[in-house]
Amino acid sequence: MKVPDLFVGKRFFVGLGNPLALGLGPTEIRGSAFVEGPMIVGDPITYPSVEANLMVSRCTNTDLTSVPPSIFKVSSKAFAPTQLDVVLGDASGKVGISVNSIVVNIINDTFINIRTESLTGNGRYTWNGDKVLSGVVAENGAESRNGRESVSGETVDNGPKTINSNLTVAGLINCAWLNNELSIAKASPPKGFDMHHPTKPGWRLTHICLEGPEAAVYHRGVLKNSNVIELPDYWKGLVDVETITVHLTSIQTYQELSYEIIDWGTKIKVINNAGSAVNCSYIVYGERKDVDKIVVEYEGKIEDYPGRDQRSIVGYHYDYRPGLNS
Repeated sequence: MKVPDLFVGKRFFVGLGNPLALGLGPTEIRGSAFVEGPMIVGDPITYPSVEANLMVSRCTNTDLTSVPPSIFKVSSKAFAPTQLDVVLGDASGKVGISVNSIVVNIINDTFINIRTESLTGNGRYTWNGDKVLSGVVAENGAESRNGRESVSGETVDNGPKTINSNLTVAGLINCAWLNNELSIAKASPPKGFDMHHPTKPGWRLTHICLEGPEAAVYHRGVLKNSNVIELPDYWKGLVDVETITVHLTSIQTYQELSYEIIDWGTKIKVINNAGSAVNCSYIVYGERKDVDKIVVEYEGKIEDYPGRDQRSIVGYHYDYRPGLNS
């Protein structure tokens, strides 16, 4: 039987059953409907076999002058959005999605574009697979990460970051100390470390690294029952012999000590002027020869540094001074 229009005043049922959720007798909900399913909405030939209880495809109604731009849409524009505007599955169980507003654009078979609008999450976010970011990531709030992350593009963080796991960096780390709020010059932050105090519970211990106008290394120790300091074998390829200096300090009794660099800079002979045995501590310094000497002072901005970029040698810190580095 075909009818041009079918008007149902109260409820519409297809199939067997009278669902209790739609009410009985005086509690019947006007305008409600029940379809036992399966049910197809849209193109009738898209699903040649039953694939789901509700199968939705593109609209092919010939009465329309243009096909609707989307297959499925849920809108709450007339009301203030809530976290229950869209619920897919069982949001309180193992399978379910509940969001305010999210737009997913499938560009092609490979790329999916996801855009959120007024999205608020108050639960736990867990990512159990590989997360690869190939573009720019901008973060303006606090973030805490306890696992591993691989980022192939540029990451810009404007808020505090806490990392409770290992951080591995294969490229450069450039750190800038920005002081735009105060119209005074602020020095570059020193390099150091902060740790739990080893002997005072509840206290912390902070140390700062030495800084100087050269890429220097040192070797220290105590010399007793011998008068020769054996330098590490790798110093031959690391340190410029002409830059080696030695500090000698007598132990227990005063000694007139001097030194001589021997064996092509691999050993240092210590001499006691009194002729007695040597008993001293020592520190040997040398400047590295495998890198260029740094230019301590130069005119201009950091990108004007002359010669090879020293940021490729060390994790270089530089200061930003309003009016000076502009």
